[in-house]
Amino acid sequence: MSVFWAKGYDGASLRDLTGAMGITGPSLYAAFGDKRALYLKTIDHYCEADSCAPIVAFETEDEIGAAVRNFLLAVIHMATEHESGAKGCFLASSVVTTVGQVDGVAERVESAIEETEKRLAARFDREIAKGTLPPDFPSRERAALLFDIRQGYMFRGRGGWDAERLRRDVDARVRLVLMH
Repeated sequence: MSVFWAKGYDGASLRDLTGAMGITGPSLYAAFGDKRALYLKTIDHYCEADSCAPIVAFETEDEIGAAVRNFLLAVIHMATEHESGAKGCFLASSVVTTVGQVDGVAERVESAIEETEKRLAARFDREIAKGTLPPDFPSRERAALLFDIRQGYMFRGRGGWDAERLRRDVDARVRLVLMH
């Protein structure tokens, strides 16, 4: 994944990929079939593992304001201090450039957006059911807004903004997301 993230699909050579994985070309073909299949596997892995940390932070916090704040802070961490050294979002900074070029990518990107927004909206809906948010709170729209804020942070992180700079407006964004 780190090779695709850094070099993109077209820029990632088989030599780069096999070198990063410590395997031979025939082993790559035996395990994954081809470069495209490996690429799709990396997208699936990212969607199932890496991209979930902010959502889990959002879903597990009891108080909704703290939940939104924790989500944003987890996003900022991913955007600026990811353990792999990569910055930004793999889907937004690398994968989306191959929509329409690599079969199977568009569906995965669409599914990732839909699933993320669905999980975020469900968390807001729990607050409506508890009475913490008003019955007419626009859960789906705010989920989309929260997702878009996430992508903005990822873009800024990819552009070199550090965590301290991104954290400056977290409280204002929390208020914006929860505004009635």
